Amino acid sequence: MSTPEATLPAIALAGPTACGKTAGALALAAVLGKQGIPVEIISVDSALVYRSMDIGTAKPTAAELAAVHHHLIDIRDPLQAYSAAEFVQDATRLMAEIRARGALPLLVGGTMLYFKALFDGIDDMPAADPEVRAKLEAQAAEQGWPALHAELALVDPVTAVRLAPGDSQRIQRALEVWHVSGQPLSSFHTTKKGANSASPASASALFSLEPDNRAWLHERIAQRFDAMLASGFVDEVQALRARGDLHPDLPSMRCVGYRQAWEELDFQARRPAGTPLNMAFLRERGIVATRQLAKRQITWLRSMPQRHTIACDQPGAIANLVQAVLQRLEQRLDQRTP
Repeated sequence: MSTPEATLPAIALAGPTACGKTAGALALAAVLGKQGIPVEIISVDSALVYRSMDIGTAKPTAAELAAVHHHLIDIRDPLQAYSAAEFVQDATRLMAEIRARGALPLLVGGTMLYFKALFDGIDDMPAADPEVRAKLEAQAAEQGWPALHAELALVDPVTAVRLAPGDSQRIQRALEVWHVSGQPLSSFHTTKKGANSASPASASALFSLEPDNRAWLHERIAQRFDAMLASGFVDEVQALRARGDLHPDLPSMRCVGYRQAWEELDFQARRPAGTPLNMAFLRERGIVATRQLAKRQITWLRSMPQRHTIACDQPGAIANLVQAVLQRLEQRLDQRTP
């Protein structure tokens, strides 16, 4: 195998939550390393950017982080926001730096908006409008967020299908963009002005781990949420609440699992002293929310026809992924050979 400069600008590995992306990425890094191509991983995950949010985000372990150099993990305090535009800027810079070190960037994650923004470019969206936002909040207080989700489906069906009816933050933002600009939010997530046509990411190969049988993924989601609860996820959320400066409307606290745990802890605080946390209810809500996230991720992936799909629920899925990547690298090398 040749050096990364003779192969591809980057390899991207996407997939829904709990599909096995971390294991696949580490296996790829190990095999490519033996082939003489060092790998550095760039996280494409809007939750892994936050510090002190380890259990509920299924953050790679210390051993996994030590095995391969990772980027864009633990770069923000939960009080801070991190946008798709910031991700594109950071990832583009990192890809250049990694290749300058003679290594191959491996983009890994499940935040599909980040992938799409990196591959296709993203226009500058309208700034927040406090007046429009206040009107939407008042409308939601009267009608409920599902009603606003239905309204969004009329003006921006592409975005609406990707959002849960109760996802107030993203529904509000999508409707705000529509009212301010007269354009659907989804129109800003398509190719704009040739934004990234010259970016190394546009020439990268995208591989996607997707299940043939959705029930397999649902079982994996349930198993992982149970493991999180057993590892002290509720204690992690309680520690975040105890800071005193965080609230449930922050992007960090709206991450799947954290939102449900925060709300259940709020319910517990209003109950008589000594009332135990309803763990069964939290588990059910967390699993349902994670399944909904996975469904939205798969919907995003299906809008990316350039992806190479690997059935993650079939025997030997990781081996199949490694083989597919190696073949793609060889093809690229053959194309460049005189």
